[in-house]
Amino acid sequence: MIFLLLLAAGTARAESIVLGLSQNQVSITATFDGQDILIFGAVSREAPAPAEEGELGVIVTVEGPDLPVTVYRKARRMGIWVNVDEVEVDTAPAFYAVATSAPLREVLRDVEDLRNSITLPRAIRSVGARVEDSTAFTEALIRIKERQDLYQSRIGAVDLQEETLFRVSFELPANLPEGDYTARIFLTRDGRPIDEASAKIPVQKVGIEQWLYEMSQTQSVFYGLLSLALAIAAGWGASAAFAVFRR
Repeated sequence: MIFLLLLAAGTARAESIVLGLSQNQVSITATFDGQDILIFGAVSREAPAPAEEGELGVIVTVEGPDLPVTVYRKARRMGIWVNVDEVEVDTAPAFYAVATSAPLREVLRDVEDLRNSITLPRAIRSVGARVEDSTAFTEALIRIKERQDLYQSRIGAVDLQEETLFRVSFELPANLPEGDYTARIFLTRDGRPIDEASAKIPVQKVGIEQWLYEMSQTQSVFYGLLSLALAIAAGWGASAAFAVFRR
């Protein structure tokens, strides 16, 4: 009987996530120059928030498809820059963004980060490393992707109101790769996840972009001839326009 009462009390205090997205998919068109996506939600409770268990934290991540990446280190040899070392990154997301409601050390413990692969270094795994300092290659990959806006770390960007409502906006860059993206939301107390929710966000080409891509993959000869014809037409048009201006 005591066990059942304790179990019922634990269930009543449970906190769960209600998730929402500003849009369910992202369409890449010929004029696509980036897009903002809003992730919002609420904390559902059947009892008052258990303040004695620590403050509530929210972590939101958006992850793109995994792609294999090889990171090289260059060095000058006899006056020429050449690749001297390399590390194969087995699972590197094409796009990754993470946002938190507070400093990372307050909302996530290291062991939980290791278990759930939340922060950028944990989301990337290097295998087959041929050098001792493979971590430096992973850090270099993160810096390169950050300069391209493909990796984003927004500590404290999640707006959490009264430990109930939360929201955060991510800026998707113009060079966003195509594929299936996943949004994950972690609800934490004392640095430990107590609930998790996720949603898929398809990112795909549409319109003429999709038509040209499919043609290049399935009808490469026709695609090459079409590209050649367009190049000739563009050159002839430019020449004709220049002749008109010269008159």
